[in-house]
Amino acid sequence: MEFQIGEKVLLKVSPIKGLMRFIKKGKLSPCYIGPFEILDYVGLVAYRLALLASLSRIHPVFHVSMFKKYHGDVAYIIKWESILLYKDLQYKEEHIVILDHDVRKMNTKEIKSSKAQWKHHTVEEATWKIEKDMRDKYP
Repeated sequence: MEFQIGEKVLLKVSPIKGLMRFIKKGKLSPCYIGPFEILDYVGLVAYRLALLASLSRIHPVFHVSMFKKYHGDVAYIIKWESILLYKDLQYKEEHIVILDHDVRKMNTKEIKSSKAQWKHHTVEEATWKIEKDMRDKYP
């Protein structure tokens, strides 16, 4: 991917993996903040962004793999003012509400699951988690 100086891009952020493990299937999609303007090139695959003062603790040079072209559709953009970003562009993912429960029966045992909606995500992005793990992390 190549971008021009002055073009607007979205910057990829991700939830902290240590706080809650997401299974491979049905994983929450990467989220983006922005849009931010590209100021200049730094090498062949790195760009400097015009970050706001509230993001001053984050280094302004990013690899092209961290960008997504900005088209104006705001459905997949997180309002970055509402989350606390760390220097490595991660944030804590917290659940808001349990939407549904399910019991899957195997040959010899039953597995209870809960469908959780996460903060900063829509109901459609809710994920199924094993109920025992949810109770351990959120008593």
